[in-house]
Amino acid sequence: MDENVPVAVFWFRRDLRLDDNAGLYHALKSGLPVLLVFIFDRDILGKLEDKDDARVTFIHQTIIALDNELHKYGSSLLVLFDRPEQAWARLLNDYPIKAIYTNHDYEPAVKSRDEALGKLLGQHQIPFNTYKDQVIFEKDEVTKEDGKPYTVYSPYQRKWYQTLTPYYLQPYPNRKYFKSFFKTPPFIIPSLEQIGFEKSHRIFPAINYKHLISVYAETRDFPAIEGTTHIGLHLRFGTVSIRELAGAANSFNEKTWLNELVWREFYMMILHHFPQTVTQSFKPAYDRIEWINNESQFEAWCKGETGYPLVDAGMRELNATGYMHNRARMVAASFLTKDLLIDWRWGERYFARTLLDYEMASNVGGWQWAAGSGTDAAPYFRIFNPESQAKKFDPELKYIKKWVPEYADFSKYPKPIIEHASARERCLKVFKHALVP
Repeated sequence: MDENVPVAVFWFRRDLRLDDNAGLYHALKSGLPVLLVFIFDRDILGKLEDKDDARVTFIHQTIIALDNELHKYGSSLLVLFDRPEQAWARLLNDYPIKAIYTNHDYEPAVKSRDEALGKLLGQHQIPFNTYKDQVIFEKDEVTKEDGKPYTVYSPYQRKWYQTLTPYYLQPYPNRKYFKSFFKTPPFIIPSLEQIGFEKSHRIFPAINYKHLISVYAETRDFPAIEGTTHIGLHLRFGTVSIRELAGAANSFNEKTWLNELVWREFYMMILHHFPQTVTQSFKPAYDRIEWINNESQFEAWCKGETGYPLVDAGMRELNATGYMHNRARMVAASFLTKDLLIDWRWGERYFARTLLDYEMASNVGGWQWAAGSGTDAAPYFRIFNPESQAKKFDPELKYIKKWVPEYADFSKYPKPIIEHASARERCLKVFKHALVP
């Protein structure tokens, strides 16, 4: 290792893989040895409430696996635990860096951080090169004819498919350039304890999805069936390529599964163009709703003790595994915002804390859809009936009995914390008061 040799730096973030990684590909082709860096951001980690946060364990395990693979090529991953601006000041001091490469992120705080870093690097005449990697189409690539962003999903989806060509699904051939990794003895990776966390014992899903694509349309709505791919965690942290997933769905000619990826890109596009929606309703009138925000009812919802078995099963699955079936997510979100009249932001924050596959754009978009306040959302008068939803999507009670075993004994199962029919009428009255002129 010669620390006087000029290098390019690739900064891993939510793209934790060596293959088919856009920013890494361009770094490897730069003609410079590529120093690979990951930063455990003190500011982000400091906001996490649980010291056994499973996502931190997943990231830590993944970067160790990355580092082990890099050893095969005489390289290693430099892992820092610091605030990014201080980490970069240290890196600029320790290495003759000629260029920095990374991939785009669309969350408002990260965009602001990248803009600040770009200005800092500009003062050192160091280019900061960023690339699209976690989506097929981003920002302004799929827009209306007048160049404005879509705010309704269906026309966005049609334009997305019209824009798609095989070019966009081609993987980046990173392996051809692995010889360009910066040669170094192994760096020491900080332990979980050194960054203030402890190991989670959650079980992480494998990347194993192709056998489910062809049956996804028939199985996806039934939570008792292993009918979904659980790929969200890997998409969130980039341990799988979006081009691989979209390409697989396209080759199966299975649009139902691919449409879920398009929804994800729709919400990322919305977040890019409307960053205020992280904390404000996309439809401003919805911020006039007089939420009740009963804290004891919110706690019952969080614990899965509402007296509505499908809601409770979903919440208990979430608390136990970090995952919740999408049908249960919709029912639980509708129940919180419509039946209990609790602000969607409360639910969004709880999911942000507990979901393994938490992704800001999709989570905010999904919660605003459920509340009716978002782009292309369900109308305010669409209120899921948790009992009829259970009968329709868990008719044999397999999912409910798995997560709410006491449901079989009515004397042990809690009584409903609210009566759905009257809660529905109350919701319609409150929403109409806020929304109807």
